[in-house]
Amino acid sequence: MSIDLTQRLRDRVAIITGGASGIGFATAKRFAAEGAFVVIADVDPTTGEAAAAEVGGAFRPVDVADEAKVNALFDGVAEEFGRIDIAFNNAGISPADDDSIETTELPAWDRVQDVNLKSVYLCSRAALRHMVPAGRGSIINTASFVALLGSATSQISYTASKGGVLAMSRELGVQFARQGVRVNALCPGPVNTPLLQELFARTRSAHDDVSCTCRWDDSPSRRSSRPRSPSSPPTTPRSSPPARSWSTAASPTPTSRRCERPPPRCDRVKA
Repeated sequence: MSIDLTQRLRDRVAIITGGASGIGFATAKRFAAEGAFVVIADVDPTTGEAAAAEVGGAFRPVDVADEAKVNALFDGVAEEFGRIDIAFNNAGISPADDDSIETTELPAWDRVQDVNLKSVYLCSRAALRHMVPAGRGSIINTASFVALLGSATSQISYTASKGGVLAMSRELGVQFARQGVRVNALCPGPVNTPLLQELFARTRSAHDDVSCTCRWDDSPSRRSSRPRSPSSPPTTPRSSPPARSWSTAASPTPTSRRCERPPPRCDRVKA
């Protein structure tokens, strides 16, 4: 018996931070295809407006590290559209000055923690103010596989921030399950997004071939995925298992793309 998976999110209102590109934008397209009204929340108004127009949603500018702006985003959406059903807290950064613990200075550490971890705390708290009284809702937080495995080439604050996202998602999932709110974390491997492309470009420009190779070694399959939203949502259940996550969640469907010429294995020893 086939199961129609289209329009599962009909009449739902979803907020996606970092929704103008990459995983966030692919998710926005999939949510919209399944019937949700999507609010793209991003720091970049140019790409944000374009993304919102493509999915037939709305754009709201936001600095996810600013408590007042995050509160204004969620409270404003709830007031304007009457509900918040899904919060996909996906915004994140990976700056060049976040490197080894020996070279990463405190300002770089703090900036990554603010955008990658504090923002998830702020957005989750703002979403819960509306979901708990409604007795329903879904919060999805983007963590990373480095939260579980570590990284062969250090990004100390990024890895720590994603570990925090994973731990916080577990805590919130346990705390709010009986109030009808599901909280899940995604732990994707390398995904070919603008953020990853920028990271690799910096690595190559620094002529750091060892670091570039080791980043590929972080992935057991030694390949990247790419964010994808199918033009037509599937009408039958997928036979393959979903990407690894802490629990089940509405999630973008990555399509793996094997590298034609994978780099040689890295000889560096992971701790």
